[in-house]
Amino acid sequence: MADRTGHVTFQHGQAFLAAISERWSYQILREVFFGVRRFGELKRTLGISANILTSRLNDLTELGLLSRRAYRSDKPWYEYELTEAARELVVPAIVAITRWAEGHATGGEEARRPLVHTACGGETDPYLACSACHQPIVASTLLPLGVQEEEVKGVSSQTN
Repeated sequence: MADRTGHVTFQHGQAFLAAISERWSYQILREVFFGVRRFGELKRTLGISANILTSRLNDLTELGLLSRRAYRSDKPWYEYELTEAARELVVPAIVAITRWAEGHATGGEEARRPLVHTACGGETDPYLACSACHQPIVASTLLPLGVQEEEVKGVSSQTN
C-alpha cells in the first residue's frame, strides 16, 4: 500500500484510492480537516468503535495522510492532523464532496460548514476554475482533449 517511508507513491494509486474511499477513512479525514483531531472526539463525532477507529487511524498515518502527536505525557493519547500531502489531495476532494452533498441533501437542511481562505482571511466557497479563462468549470463544460462533444452526447443518449 505505501512505500518504505510510509508515503503514498504514484504506483500505489489504486491502493490509495481504495483506502480513502473506505467509509470510515473518508469520514475521519473529513472530520480532521474540520477540526476534530483527538481520538475520543473522533469516536464520539463519528459513532465509530474504538478498534475500527484505531485501525483506520493507523492506516491513514501509514499512508502518509495523517500525522499524530502526543498531547499528554502521562498517557499515550494522540491528536491527528492532515499532512501536507493530504492537504494537497484530500482537502480539495473533501471540500468538493462536502459541498456537493450539502447542495444535494434531501430532507433536513444541514448548515454549511464555513471555510476561510487563509491568504486573505475571507470566508470562501471554493470552486474549480479554468486556468486559461478563469471561468468556473462544471461537468457539462469539461471534456478530455481529443473527445468531441458529440461523442459524449451519443454515449449518454445510448445509455438512457
